Amino acid sequence: MSVHLIRDLDNLHRSLMSMCTMVEELIHSAVATLSTPDSEKARELAARDLEIDDYDVTIEEECLKILALHQPVATDLRRITAVMKISGELERVADLAVHIAERSSDLSSLGEMQIPSRVHDMAENAVNMLHESIDAYVNLDTSLARKVCQQDEVVDSLNRQIIENITRIMARSPHLISPALHLFSASRHIERVADHATNIAEDVIYLVEGEIVRHRGQSDRKVAS
Repeated sequence: MSVHLIRDLDNLHRSLMSMCTMVEELIHSAVATLSTPDSEKARELAARDLEIDDYDVTIEEECLKILALHQPVATDLRRITAVMKISGELERVADLAVHIAERSSDLSSLGEMQIPSRVHDMAENAVNMLHESIDAYVNLDTSLARKVCQQDEVVDSLNRQIIENITRIMARSPHLISPALHLFSASRHIERVADHATNIAEDVIYLVEGEIVRHRGQSDRKVAS
């Protein structure tokens, strides 16, 4: 590997780590609004999301530059591919963080429905999955990556329970349909955060092992013994 390629890959890694930090801070702030809704905070997060969009574009440009200049192969090629995909997943998580804060603010303004504890549980699980998927990338830990993939079902199960509860509320209390729809949207956004964390974990497995596990069943995601 050339000195120039090593330098460019190191710069790419640092850019992705900076983006990871920003996205984690953003999603933590967004989840906090579930307990303390704040329309001003939602606008602040939207502004920070624009910075993350810029990071995503910059990282993609860096990846394309490395591909054009160095024509990497094997592990280096997989790393660049994984970084580009992970950057895209993080950008989408940042978008979801803004949506979560906006839905929390909308619910607060209506003032007719409390956010169920299951939503907070699901948010905690989803944020933890994102953190662990990033740790798996940093440490090239495929065991942790597979653990993250398995945890997605926990979040999916909580989301199904929440949707069933929302459906009952709307049937029983038609005047709560509007806030219930905001709650449904918030729950869906949180569930999507877990999906993106799972995608990052799958990208880590591809990076380390060269195996594409996306779209496979849970039987292919067993934690290594």
